[in-house]
Amino acid sequence: MKTSILQYPVVIEPDTDTGSKKPGFTAYCPSLGIADDGNSIDEALSNLKNTIEFHLACLKAEGESIPQPSLNGIFTSIQVAFP
Repeated sequence: MKTSILQYPVVIEPDTDTGSKKPGFTAYCPSLGIADDGNSIDEALSNLKNTIEFHLACLKAEGESIPQPSLNGIFTSIQVAFP
């Protein structure tokens, strides 16, 4: 069986746990539209990796196409004046 290595772009943001308000991080994969979280950046990335692997396995099992990694959007910043 041939194994493909896919490298998906990920956005990581600080976040707080809804129930406890503890600080943590959310990791989001724009190419797949899925996210996961964790208490640390490493935990959020590890959780998202597991979620991506599960998502791709489900797509394959259902005979769906596997989305290729991409940066379809434009990532930039905006400077604003604030009094």
